[in-house]
Amino acid sequence: MAEPGGGTVCNGTLHSQSEDSHSENCTENGTVREAQQNGNSNFYKPIVESFEEAPLYAVILTYMGYGIGTLFGYLRDFLRNRGIEKCNAAVEREEQKDFVPLYQNFENFYTRNIYMRIRDNWNRPICSAPGALFDVMERVTDDYNWTFRFTGRIIKDVINMGSYNFLGLAAKYDESMRTVKDVLETYGLGVSSTRQEMGTLDKHKELEDLVAKFLNVEAAMVFGMGFATNSMNIPALVGKGCLILSDELNHASLVLGARLSGATIRIFKHNNMQSLEKLLRDAVIYGQPRTRRAWKKILILVEGIYSMEGSIVRLPQIVALKKKYKAYLYVDEAHSIGSVGPSGRGVVEFFGMDPRDVDVCMGTFTKSFGASGGYIAGRKPPNLPLGGSRNSSVFGRDPLACTETYRPEIQDEKPRMQGSFQDMDGEQEIGDHLRKCLHMSFSDDFKNQSDKHLSGIVW
Repeated sequence: MAEPGGGTVCNGTLHSQSEDSHSENCTENGTVREAQQNGNSNFYKPIVESFEEAPLYAVILTYMGYGIGTLFGYLRDFLRNRGIEKCNAAVEREEQKDFVPLYQNFENFYTRNIYMRIRDNWNRPICSAPGALFDVMERVTDDYNWTFRFTGRIIKDVINMGSYNFLGLAAKYDESMRTVKDVLETYGLGVSSTRQEMGTLDKHKELEDLVAKFLNVEAAMVFGMGFATNSMNIPALVGKGCLILSDELNHASLVLGARLSGATIRIFKHNNMQSLEKLLRDAVIYGQPRTRRAWKKILILVEGIYSMEGSIVRLPQIVALKKKYKAYLYVDEAHSIGSVGPSGRGVVEFFGMDPRDVDVCMGTFTKSFGASGGYIAGRKPPNLPLGGSRNSSVFGRDPLACTETYRPEIQDEKPRMQGSFQDMDGEQEIGDHLRKCLHMSFSDDFKNQSDKHLSGIVW
């Protein structure tokens, strides 16, 4: 955005054009981004992201398939209602016909007639570590996918296309996993209590200190579930009289947390800075509806990497808008932490940003780090006011001690997992480890099988 005095915002920092003749080319971490002049706003040149579009025939055939499936679904529902075809779906009991129905018949139409035809492709039980290849339990159906029975056979070396085990850390037994047995003997499976009562262990505090150090922030808190980290903590940050500006493609956990907060929610187009700035400008000018009072807080909700699309957040532009309009920024790095940036510290490091530019950083241990749980990181209270007001702390159980030790254990003030968490001196980088894991996982499995070629596009 344009700044008084002819400066240009680059990665959230004001650079004077008089001091640097190349101020419109911002190079950080090997990435070049050009600042563009767009009216009164200076936006960066978008990151080049190529998403192959589906061919027209594929789109037409897909819609035709859904249409034909829907027509046959109505026909089969008619036959079921007349008793001609057996109905295996859940139905109301005859003695409860005068009660409010528990099952909405039309809402289950897709499940009965569309999903049931292809159900065998989902919910497949696996029986090995989730590496690049894994083993699947064979199952068959005798009633067109309504129920399944296992044959006892194991299908070996199935290609894994559905795991978030980005770095392969959950697939192999290594030195770090040997600490689990020792911790289980010392702490048991858990305290069976909430963090607010007696559910906080010394391992939790060590992990929180390690996460804060790894992210270069002041404080961090860990939780037992990644989804609940968003849905239960956002209501502790904002409430009635606050405004949430949410990307239209945000994860369901962010959407649920925003709704539970009671704050006013407004949606901006995906990664569209003009749409976001318009909402910010209107929020500052007009304030709250009817009363026109200023909003108590304005919180921008985005993801680092959007899980369903694979697109990356335009963090420098959002930080610049956040500073201009005095808003707060909440970044969900569930899919980017550990897998983005030279040392795996997420999109903040990828763009060369100051961690203090992001007010709240959220992430999970369930993907790159192959464990469970999530974290919230940022500045210490009152900028991170979650200590005694979050539902996940008051009502949720504590994270497992063995999980917190496994991912990662602190030893000599360094992560136990030298191959996953980068050590604090920067000797081993997650980026290099990621590339090595991806290369070895696939090339080693198929280097002696020249007749097998992997290629595919998902539309």
